Amino acid sequence: MSDTVERPGVPPGRAVELPGRGTTWVRELRGPRGAPTLVLLHGWMATAALNWRVVFEPLAARYRVVALDHRGHGRGIRTLRRFRLADCADDAAALLEALGIERAIAIGYSMGGPIAQLFWHRHRRRVSGLVLCATSGNFRGGARAGIPELVLPIVVPGLALGSRLMPAAVRRRLVREFLASRIQNPDALGWVLSEIGDIDLAAALHAGRSIRAFSSDEWISSIDVPTAVVVNVRDQLVSPAAQRKLAASIPGATIHPVDGDHAACVYRPREFTAALLEACASVAGRIDSRRS
Repeated sequence: MSDTVERPGVPPGRAVELPGRGTTWVRELRGPRGAPTLVLLHGWMATAALNWRVVFEPLAARYRVVALDHRGHGRGIRTLRRFRLADCADDAAALLEALGIERAIAIGYSMGGPIAQLFWHRHRRRVSGLVLCATSGNFRGGARAGIPELVLPIVVPGLALGSRLMPAAVRRRLVREFLASRIQNPDALGWVLSEIGDIDLAAALHAGRSIRAFSSDEWISSIDVPTAVVVNVRDQLVSPAAQRKLAASIPGATIHPVDGDHAACVYRPREFTAALLEACASVAGRIDSRRS
Protein backbone atom coordinates (compact mmCIF):
# COMPACT_ATOMS: atom_id res chain seq x y z
CA MET A 1 0.00 0.00 0.00
CA SER A 2 1.26 3.46 -0.84
CA ASP A 3 1.87 5.99 1.89
CA THR A 4 -1.28 7.59 3.24
CA VAL A 5 -2.19 10.95 1.68
CA GLU A 6 -4.30 13.12 3.98
CA ARG A 7 -7.44 14.61 2.43
CA PRO A 8 -9.65 17.41 3.78
CA GLY A 9 -12.83 16.04 5.30
CA VAL A 10 -11.53 12.49 5.66
CA PRO A 11 -10.99 11.35 9.25
CA PRO A 12 -7.76 9.50 10.02
CA GLY A 13 -7.95 5.74 9.83
CA ARG A 14 -6.73 2.99 12.13
CA ALA A 15 -6.28 -0.75 11.97
CA VAL A 16 -8.83 -2.83 13.89
CA GLU A 17 -8.38 -6.53 14.51
CA LEU A 18 -11.49 -8.62 13.94
CA PRO A 19 -10.87 -11.85 15.91
CA GLY A 20 -10.71 -14.88 13.66
CA ARG A 21 -11.18 -12.76 10.52
CA GLY A 22 -8.18 -10.47 10.07
CA THR A 23 -7.25 -6.80 10.34
CA THR A 24 -9.38 -4.15 8.66
CA TRP A 25 -9.05 -0.38 8.29
CA VAL A 26 -11.60 1.89 9.93
CA ARG A 27 -12.35 5.61 9.79
CA GLU A 28 -14.54 6.91 12.60
CA LEU A 29 -16.14 10.14 13.78
CA ARG A 30 -17.84 10.14 17.18
CA GLY A 31 -20.63 12.60 16.43
CA PRO A 32 -22.94 14.03 19.12
CA ARG A 33 -23.19 12.15 22.40
CA GLY A 34 -25.85 9.45 22.23
CA ALA A 35 -26.32 9.84 18.47
CA PRO A 36 -27.29 6.82 16.33
CA THR A 37 -24.42 5.01 14.64
CA LEU A 38 -24.05 4.75 10.88
CA VAL A 39 -21.82 2.08 9.35
CA LEU A 40 -20.76 3.07 5.83
CA LEU A 41 -20.21 0.30 3.26
CA HIS A 42 -18.40 1.45 0.13
CA GLY A 43 -18.64 0.39 -3.51
CA TRP A 44 -16.62 -1.88 -5.77
CA MET A 45 -12.98 -0.92 -6.41
CA ALA A 46 -13.29 2.00 -3.99
CA THR A 47 -12.38 2.52 -0.33
CA ALA A 48 -14.24 4.14 2.54
CA ALA A 49 -12.33 7.40 2.00
CA LEU A 50 -12.87 7.50 -1.77
CA ASN A 51 -16.57 6.67 -1.58
CA TRP A 52 -17.60 8.74 1.43
CA ARG A 53 -15.18 11.71 1.54
CA VAL A 54 -17.80 14.42 0.96
CA VAL A 55 -20.25 13.12 3.57
CA PHE A 56 -18.08 12.27 6.58
CA GLU A 57 -18.33 15.68 8.23
CA PRO A 58 -21.99 16.43 7.37
CA LEU A 59 -23.04 13.03 8.73
CA ALA A 60 -20.89 13.43 11.85
CA ALA A 61 -22.82 16.58 12.79
CA ARG A 62 -25.79 14.30 13.56
CA TYR A 63 -24.51 10.73 13.89
CA ARG A 64 -21.63 8.58 15.00
CA VAL A 65 -19.95 7.46 11.75
CA VAL A 66 -17.98 4.25 11.23
CA ALA A 67 -16.59 3.31 7.80
CA LEU A 68 -14.41 0.34 6.90
CA ASP A 69 -12.48 -0.79 3.84
CA HIS A 70 -13.95 -4.06 2.61
CA ARG A 71 -11.76 -7.15 2.32
CA GLY A 72 -9.56 -7.04 -0.76
CA HIS A 73 -10.09 -3.28 -1.08
CA GLY A 74 -7.84 -0.51 0.23
CA ARG A 75 -6.45 -1.48 3.62
CA GLY A 76 -9.19 -4.02 4.31
CA ILE A 77 -8.73 -7.66 5.27
CA ARG A 78 -6.35 -9.58 3.03
CA THR A 79 -7.00 -13.28 2.62
CA LEU A 80 -6.43 -16.03 0.08
CA ARG A 81 -10.07 -17.07 0.41
CA ARG A 82 -12.39 -16.31 -2.49
CA PHE A 83 -14.20 -12.99 -2.06
CA ARG A 84 -17.81 -13.28 -0.86
CA LEU A 85 -20.25 -10.47 -0.21
CA ALA A 86 -21.51 -12.45 2.78
CA ASP A 87 -18.03 -12.30 4.34
CA CYS A 88 -18.08 -8.51 3.98
CA ALA A 89 -21.43 -8.43 5.82
CA ASP A 90 -19.97 -10.63 8.55
CA ASP A 91 -16.92 -8.33 8.75
CA ALA A 92 -19.24 -5.37 9.38
CA ALA A 93 -20.98 -7.27 12.18
CA ALA A 94 -17.63 -8.25 13.68
CA LEU A 95 -16.50 -4.62 13.54
CA LEU A 96 -19.53 -3.45 15.52
CA GLU A 97 -18.73 -6.15 18.08
CA ALA A 98 -15.10 -5.03 18.26
CA LEU A 99 -16.11 -1.38 18.76
CA GLY A 100 -18.76 -2.19 21.36
CA ILE A 101 -21.63 -0.95 19.16
CA GLU A 102 -24.88 -2.83 19.63
CA ARG A 103 -26.84 -1.67 16.57
CA ALA A 104 -26.30 0.61 13.59
CA ILE A 105 -27.94 1.96 10.46
CA ALA A 106 -26.17 0.27 7.54
CA ILE A 107 -25.53 2.54 4.55
CA GLY A 108 -24.41 0.82 1.36
CA TYR A 109 -23.32 2.37 -1.94
CA SER A 110 -23.32 0.28 -5.15
CA MET A 111 -21.59 -2.99 -4.05
CA GLY A 112 -22.15 -1.79 -0.50
CA GLY A 113 -25.90 -2.14 -1.15
CA PRO A 114 -25.83 -5.95 -1.38
CA ILE A 115 -23.47 -6.00 1.61
CA ALA A 116 -25.94 -3.90 3.62
CA GLN A 117 -28.82 -6.16 2.60
CA LEU A 118 -26.84 -9.24 3.61
CA PHE A 119 -25.82 -7.52 6.86
CA TRP A 120 -29.51 -7.26 7.78
CA HIS A 121 -30.27 -10.78 6.50
CA ARG A 122 -27.43 -12.44 8.46
CA HIS A 123 -27.20 -10.20 11.56
CA ARG A 124 -30.66 -8.75 12.16
CA ARG A 125 -30.10 -7.82 15.78
CA ARG A 126 -27.21 -5.57 14.69
CA VAL A 127 -29.08 -3.57 12.02
CA SER A 128 -31.59 -0.92 13.09
CA GLY A 129 -32.14 0.56 9.63
CA LEU A 130 -30.91 0.61 6.03
CA VAL A 131 -29.96 3.31 3.54
CA LEU A 132 -29.26 1.85 0.08
CA CYS A 133 -27.59 4.09 -2.52
CA ALA A 134 -27.12 3.60 -6.28
CA THR A 135 -27.77 -0.11 -5.89
CA SER A 136 -30.18 -2.94 -6.54
CA GLY A 137 -31.57 -6.24 -5.30
CA ASN A 138 -29.88 -8.00 -8.20
CA PHE A 139 -27.55 -6.97 -11.01
CA ARG A 140 -28.34 -9.51 -13.73
CA GLY A 141 -28.96 -7.46 -16.85
CA GLY A 142 -29.17 -4.24 -14.85
CA ALA A 143 -25.66 -2.96 -15.44
CA ARG A 144 -24.77 -1.48 -18.79
CA ALA A 145 -21.82 -2.12 -21.01
CA GLY A 146 -19.84 0.78 -19.50
CA ILE A 147 -18.77 -1.18 -16.42
CA PRO A 148 -15.79 -2.91 -18.07
CA GLU A 149 -14.44 0.50 -19.02
CA LEU A 150 -14.16 1.40 -15.34
CA VAL A 151 -12.79 -1.76 -13.80
CA LEU A 152 -9.18 -2.81 -14.14
CA PRO A 153 -9.64 -6.56 -13.55
CA ILE A 154 -12.15 -6.77 -16.38
CA VAL A 155 -10.04 -4.67 -18.72
CA VAL A 156 -6.99 -6.81 -17.99
CA PRO A 157 -8.40 -10.16 -16.74
CA GLY A 158 -5.10 -12.03 -16.88
CA LEU A 159 -3.53 -9.38 -14.63
CA ALA A 160 -6.09 -10.01 -11.91
CA LEU A 161 -5.81 -13.77 -12.09
CA GLY A 162 -2.03 -13.68 -11.72
CA SER A 163 -1.73 -10.66 -9.47
CA ARG A 164 -0.98 -12.58 -6.28
CA LEU A 165 2.13 -14.05 -7.92
CA MET A 166 3.24 -10.68 -9.26
CA PRO A 167 5.83 -8.52 -7.44
CA ALA A 168 4.11 -5.67 -5.60
CA ALA A 169 6.15 -3.04 -7.43
CA VAL A 170 5.02 -4.37 -10.81
CA ARG A 171 1.39 -4.52 -9.67
CA ARG A 172 1.51 -0.93 -8.40
CA ARG A 173 3.08 0.28 -11.64
CA LEU A 174 0.37 -1.32 -13.76
CA VAL A 175 -2.36 0.13 -11.58
CA ARG A 176 -0.72 3.56 -11.70
CA GLU A 177 -0.52 3.46 -15.50
CA PHE A 178 -4.17 2.45 -15.76
CA LEU A 179 -5.34 5.20 -13.39
CA ALA A 180 -3.05 7.85 -14.88
CA SER A 181 -4.70 7.30 -18.26
CA ARG A 182 -8.07 8.23 -16.69
CA ILE A 183 -7.23 10.76 -13.94
CA GLN A 184 -5.51 13.88 -15.25
CA ASN A 185 -5.26 15.84 -11.98
CA PRO A 186 -1.92 14.89 -10.31
CA ASP A 187 -3.23 15.64 -6.80
CA ALA A 188 -6.32 13.49 -7.30
CA LEU A 189 -4.22 10.73 -8.88
CA GLY A 190 -1.84 10.72 -5.91
CA TRP A 191 -4.70 10.39 -3.46
CA VAL A 192 -6.45 7.61 -5.38
CA LEU A 193 -3.17 5.71 -5.64
CA SER A 194 -2.57 6.10 -1.91
CA GLU A 195 -5.96 4.47 -1.35
CA ILE A 196 -5.99 1.65 -3.90
CA GLY A 197 -2.45 1.51 -5.29
CA ASP A 198 -1.80 -2.02 -3.97
CA ILE A 199 -5.32 -3.39 -4.47
CA ASP A 200 -5.85 -7.15 -4.39
CA LEU A 201 -6.85 -7.49 -8.04
CA ALA A 202 -7.84 -11.15 -7.73
CA ALA A 203 -10.23 -10.27 -4.90
CA ALA A 204 -11.60 -7.37 -6.95
CA LEU A 205 -12.30 -9.67 -9.89
CA HIS A 206 -14.07 -12.17 -7.63
CA ALA A 207 -16.00 -9.27 -6.08
CA GLY A 208 -17.27 -8.27 -9.51
CA ARG A 209 -18.48 -11.79 -10.13
CA SER A 210 -20.12 -11.89 -6.71
CA ILE A 211 -22.02 -8.69 -7.47
CA ARG A 212 -23.29 -10.10 -10.75
CA ALA A 213 -24.44 -13.30 -8.97
CA PHE A 214 -26.13 -11.52 -6.05
CA SER A 215 -29.88 -11.58 -5.60
CA SER A 216 -32.00 -10.76 -2.57
CA ASP A 217 -35.24 -11.38 -4.47
CA GLU A 218 -36.29 -14.29 -2.25
CA TRP A 219 -36.16 -12.33 1.01
CA ILE A 220 -36.00 -8.61 0.23
CA SER A 221 -39.70 -8.12 1.00
CA SER A 222 -39.14 -9.41 4.56
CA ILE A 223 -36.90 -6.49 5.54
CA ASP A 224 -38.56 -5.12 8.65
CA VAL A 225 -36.37 -2.16 9.59
CA PRO A 226 -36.84 1.44 8.39
CA THR A 227 -35.25 1.74 4.96
CA ALA A 228 -34.49 4.54 2.50
CA VAL A 229 -33.23 4.24 -1.06
CA VAL A 230 -31.11 6.98 -2.63
CA VAL A 231 -31.71 6.81 -6.40
CA ASN A 232 -29.14 8.25 -8.80
CA VAL A 233 -31.55 9.28 -11.53
CA ARG A 234 -28.93 9.50 -14.33
CA ASP A 235 -27.14 6.28 -13.37
CA GLN A 236 -25.71 4.45 -16.39
CA LEU A 237 -24.34 1.47 -14.47
CA VAL A 238 -27.19 0.49 -12.15
CA SER A 239 -30.39 1.55 -13.85
CA PRO A 240 -32.64 3.99 -11.96
CA ALA A 241 -35.51 1.58 -12.69
CA ALA A 242 -33.67 -1.17 -10.79
CA GLN A 243 -33.00 1.21 -7.91
CA ARG A 244 -36.69 2.16 -7.72
CA LYS A 245 -37.70 -1.51 -7.96
CA LEU A 246 -35.49 -2.17 -4.94
CA ALA A 247 -37.35 0.51 -2.98
CA ALA A 248 -40.72 -0.89 -4.08
CA SER A 249 -39.68 -4.35 -2.86
CA ILE A 250 -39.05 -3.19 0.73
CA PRO A 251 -42.13 -2.39 2.84
CA GLY A 252 -42.26 1.30 3.71
CA ALA A 253 -39.01 2.25 1.96
CA THR A 254 -38.71 5.91 1.00
CA ILE A 255 -37.03 7.21 -2.17
CA HIS A 256 -34.56 10.10 -2.22
CA PRO A 257 -33.46 11.08 -5.75
CA VAL A 258 -30.10 12.55 -6.75
CA ASP A 259 -29.65 14.28 -10.09
CA GLY A 260 -26.46 12.45 -10.93
CA ASP A 261 -24.78 9.40 -12.48
CA HIS A 262 -23.39 6.38 -10.65
CA ALA A 263 -20.51 8.43 -9.24
CA ALA A 264 -22.74 11.18 -7.85
CA CYS A 265 -21.08 10.69 -4.47
CA VAL A 266 -17.94 12.17 -6.05
CA TYR A 267 -19.12 14.43 -8.88
CA ARG A 268 -22.38 15.81 -7.44
CA PRO A 269 -21.33 16.21 -3.80
CA ARG A 270 -23.90 18.79 -2.70
CA GLU A 271 -26.80 16.95 -4.30
CA PHE A 272 -25.69 13.57 -2.99
CA THR A 273 -25.01 14.87 0.51
CA ALA A 274 -28.44 16.50 0.71
CA ALA A 275 -30.20 13.31 -0.42
CA LEU A 276 -28.18 11.12 1.94
CA LEU A 277 -28.85 13.37 4.94
CA GLU A 278 -32.56 13.33 4.09
CA ALA A 279 -32.53 9.53 3.78
CA CYS A 280 -30.70 9.08 7.09
CA ALA A 281 -33.10 11.46 8.85
CA SER A 282 -36.05 9.50 7.45
CA VAL A 283 -34.68 6.20 8.74
CA ALA A 284 -33.55 7.56 12.12
CA GLY A 285 -36.90 9.28 12.65
CA ARG A 286 -38.80 6.06 12.04
CA ILE A 287 -36.51 4.17 14.41
CA ASP A 288 -37.27 6.74 17.12
CA SER A 289 -41.01 6.44 16.41
CA ARG A 290 -40.86 2.70 16.97
CA ARG A 291 -39.18 3.19 20.32
CA SER A 292 -41.72 5.72 21.61
